[in-house]
Amino acid sequence: MDKISAWIYCRIDAPEDGHGALKGQYERLEAYATQMGFTVVGSSQDLGSGLNFDRPGLQAVLEAAKAESFQVLLVDLMSRIGRDMEKTMNFIQTISDCGISIYSPMEGEIKLSDFAMPPFQLG
Repeated sequence: MDKISAWIYCRIDAPEDGHGALKGQYERLEAYATQMGFTVVGSSQDLGSGLNFDRPGLQAVLEAAKAESFQVLLVDLMSRIGRDMEKTMNFIQTISDCGISIYSPMEGEIKLSDFAMPPFQLG
């Protein structure tokens, strides 16, 4: 049985990583991949705001996804993808359209349906 291939994506909201936060994220995600039986085939990282989606590490994820290089994207928390909800949902949709699932050790599988608004009810 072939192992599921995974890509690790890490981001911190800082201009530099003086405290090793990116390394810590990567190590947690690498351990999570092992626990889940995934094979890590690539990784990327970014420093900077989660409001800006024009980040080289995030673009590397998209390029690898479109090239069908992996099956699962691992992130520490959904907020590592981004902090703009609309852009984050668009990213998740794009990744899902490539047949890729997103997992977080803290949040489990991250799906667009998790963001569905409950129906509005008149009282």
